[in-house]
Amino acid sequence: MVQLYNLHPFGSQQVVPCQREPEQICCGGLDALFVASGCKVEAFAVQGAESCQLRCAFSTLGRVLRMAYSEVGDYLVAIEEKNKATFLRAYMNWRSKRTENSRVCIRMVGHNVEAPFCESFRDQMSIIEIPLSEDPLCISCCPMKGDLLVGCTNKLVLFTLKYWIINEEFSMWDFERSLIIHIDNITPVEISVCVGYVAVMSDLEVLILKLESDPTNGEKVKHHPQKTNNQLQQTEDVSNETSQLESDFVICLKPMELLGEKCEQSGISVKLESTGLADEKAKYSNVQHLLYRRFAPDISFYVLSDNIKLHSLQLLPIHQTGLPPDGKGSSQEKELLSLFCFFSLPHVGYLYMVVKSVELLSVYWYPEKSQQAVLTPQFLHVITSQSLQCFTVRCSAAVAHEEDLHMDTTLKACPPVSMDVCALRIQLFIGLKAICHFKNHIILLTKADPEAVSEKRESPKRLLKDASVRRRISPIAEAGWNLYIVNTIAPLQLYKEMVDYSNTYKTVKTQSCIHLLSEAHLLVRAALMESSRLEPAEKAELLEAFKESCGHLGDCYSRLDTEQSHLALPYYKMSGLSLAEVLARVDWTEDSESQKYERGLIFYINHSLYENLGEELNAEVAAKVAQIFHVAEPKQLPHVLCSPSMKNIDPSTALHYLKKLDTRESSPVLVTLTKAAVALKMGDLDLYTNEMKSHSEVKLLYGFILEPRLLIQHWKGQIVPTELAIHLKETQPGLLLASVLGLQKNGKIGIEEADSFFKVLCGKDEDTIPQLLVDFWEAQLVACLPNMVLQDLFFKLTTQYIWRISRRQCPDTIPLRTAEDLINACSHYGLVYPWVHVLTSSDSLADKNYTEDLLKLQSLICGPSFDVSSIIPFLELLSEDTVAGLSAHVLCHTRLQEYEQCIDTLLERCPEAVIAYANQELREEHWVLWWKKLLPDLCQKVKCGGEKHQLYLSSLKEALSVIAVGLDLRDFLNVLPEDGAAAFFLPYLLFCSRKKSLP
Repeated sequence: MVQLYNLHPFGSQQVVPCQREPEQICCGGLDALFVASGCKVEAFAVQGAESCQLRCAFSTLGRVLRMAYSEVGDYLVAIEEKNKATFLRAYMNWRSKRTENSRVCIRMVGHNVEAPFCESFRDQMSIIEIPLSEDPLCISCCPMKGDLLVGCTNKLVLFTLKYWIINEEFSMWDFERSLIIHIDNITPVEISVCVGYVAVMSDLEVLILKLESDPTNGEKVKHHPQKTNNQLQQTEDVSNETSQLESDFVICLKPMELLGEKCEQSGISVKLESTGLADEKAKYSNVQHLLYRRFAPDISFYVLSDNIKLHSLQLLPIHQTGLPPDGKGSSQEKELLSLFCFFSLPHVGYLYMVVKSVELLSVYWYPEKSQQAVLTPQFLHVITSQSLQCFTVRCSAAVAHEEDLHMDTTLKACPPVSMDVCALRIQLFIGLKAICHFKNHIILLTKADPEAVSEKRESPKRLLKDASVRRRISPIAEAGWNLYIVNTIAPLQLYKEMVDYSNTYKTVKTQSCIHLLSEAHLLVRAALMESSRLEPAEKAELLEAFKESCGHLGDCYSRLDTEQSHLALPYYKMSGLSLAEVLARVDWTEDSESQKYERGLIFYINHSLYENLGEELNAEVAAKVAQIFHVAEPKQLPHVLCSPSMKNIDPSTALHYLKKLDTRESSPVLVTLTKAAVALKMGDLDLYTNEMKSHSEVKLLYGFILEPRLLIQHWKGQIVPTELAIHLKETQPGLLLASVLGLQKNGKIGIEEADSFFKVLCGKDEDTIPQLLVDFWEAQLVACLPNMVLQDLFFKLTTQYIWRISRRQCPDTIPLRTAEDLINACSHYGLVYPWVHVLTSSDSLADKNYTEDLLKLQSLICGPSFDVSSIIPFLELLSEDTVAGLSAHVLCHTRLQEYEQCIDTLLERCPEAVIAYANQELREEHWVLWWKKLLPDLCQKVKCGGEKHQLYLSSLKEALSVIAVGLDLRDFLNVLPEDGAAAFFLPYLLFCSRKKSLP
């Protein structure tokens, strides 16, 4: 379906001062127009909306049949006919031809230029002769690379544009024949090429191919089935199709559309033949079929008439930079974002996207028979015999949806490519024959019948009453033909007209209003795709118009009852409007209770308040928001009041709406907690206490999980504890701790966010760890959260325990759990080894909290999950001169199985604990250390005497008792020291001998 709007995309027009009747016209880059008539080509400079002057003219070999221009390389290529023979020639450096009689240089394609001719080449137009084995039928230039594709009867020949640097002072453009594409069963009438994509069109068939350098690594193109009613369906199976193609007489082939590999079923054979240099023969080694489409002729005609022939094949690229080349071979690389293919029947046109997916975007139905069409990123211009028509296109929308990952989310939106196209203008002309387009100019060739010319003389019709046209009546018009340059108006001007036009639909046809504003939005978006061509001021104006269009679309989706009302959110975000500015655009009624608020507005406000935009609403606007949700969506009211943007709302107003809230529409515990938070703001502690006591702590915990912002809010990137959280810290820290733990367990808060929250809540800087945060870490271990990284948590706790023990610093608050509580409740806290108690009992510590930290540290090290190696570097903070440090060091080295080092340390520092240590640790494979390490060391200590002689002696006796029990008599004798006194060891020898005789 095509919608019609009477807008004015065309501004002024100029008459091109041609001396002879044009036969072919072609646009050249940004400022040139080529007109061919007979054996002559005139190049006109088009500057602005008022100037069109002859730049130069040059002769051709014969009558020009086809012309094409390439912006890359700045060359014109033409198929010329002389004496019933056709020739292909390329005109390089044509801008240097100042007079028609100026010298030119003619050379063969690929011909090496010798140095003596370089100086003369620089200031001459160069004509490159391109010989072909078959007559050229059609030509096309790649708009991004400048390559030339030539269509012949059974093949396409690709010439690669090359930039040769002859010496430091001279360089030139040339071609190299690099590829031949052999195509059977289709005769090209029109062709188009763009960076490896090739489109071929016959009278009723279209074939789109992709040339690939490596079929294994090449990017595959997705093929989407079409869902339009205008699509021609495949009405016969493959076997019937093949039999028809092979038959000698075919009355009528059925319409067909094939995608991807199925295109090979069309019966068209495609083969590649590389003809380039040795190092470039593999540039294109494989061909991928993208689309084949065949249309059915009208069987009422015995011959193919112009009423059913295809025309206007075009590949339109959308690239990243859009920068024109500088003409010196250093053009900036352009990244192809998307590629579109257009072709048309006389009464209907088809626009496909063919890069990342093959998809039919739009179908254009013309009100009368078309003759030719040109596609631009903004519009499709179509001419009939009597009118110039301007249609909108969906190229910018397709690119946006393909390239932006955030499109169609809550962040960004773009009108869909499936939106109905519209005709902006149908402008009458007489005798339209040809059209071409460049920049903001449309070139029209008109050739009227004599009757039409006389009628035109009697009642002249002009597109605009342009002063330059009115001053003179060109004698060219008397001849019945004219060449016009129609200047399209600036995108901003047309955008403003569309916006003004849309106001007429606001209260009548909501969909038409959205449709027209969407068209205006896409017009600006398309203009911004070529931002590199824009001046900074023009680009700034377009960006401002883009934001404005997003605001208009946001207004539509927020105020009108549509299925896509949720789109108000992304469009308002893209507009840059604040929440307060959006609310100021709403039309409020005097009776706020009866006013209807549409889903789009509610959706936008709700999400905006959830996303913590850092916008603080004043008391009046905040009260209005509360009133909106009270009327339209009361179950969301508690969540809305918890938003930091609503901090300025009058507490009494908020409490008023909460009291009127039916608890059946929202969670009762959530309403209770919200009332309690409001009561704290009001300073009403009695109301706060009554509300908090109305539910158990378990239910209160559930309420905090439903709405984390009751405790934790974010403001401009910073974590802000609420007044309720601060109050709970002083009165119910256990509930606060459990609530934050519940938030983390349910994915409502991250680990780092929770740590920062407790630091801010306790007023500590980044380097200071409050006891409440340590309590939280301990609670995490007890809770065993599934996504918790145990070793990170162990590291946090042990480093904090070590830090406080090393400084003998007490916690800033009383810990919520003792070491005994943690050992009993958490498997990660292990029972402290008995020998550790022996070791630490010698130290009388007056500070109980210090003892608790040490016991927790020892318990963690003794636990089954702790990785001891992670805290070895931090043990340097604990000196072994203290009992606390000694116990930690010995525990860690024991967990690392460094038993001999631990025995040495205990014998030196605490011999009374060495036997308890050995009984605990020296077991199984380490039991041999009793007599290989412990016994010799004790004997040596006893011999040395000293203050601890009795301790060593007592330990030696206990060691001997253990060894005597574990070894038989002979082994026991072998482990005894050789210089020992026999009387001393006699009791143990007797014990060993008696043990053997016992039954």
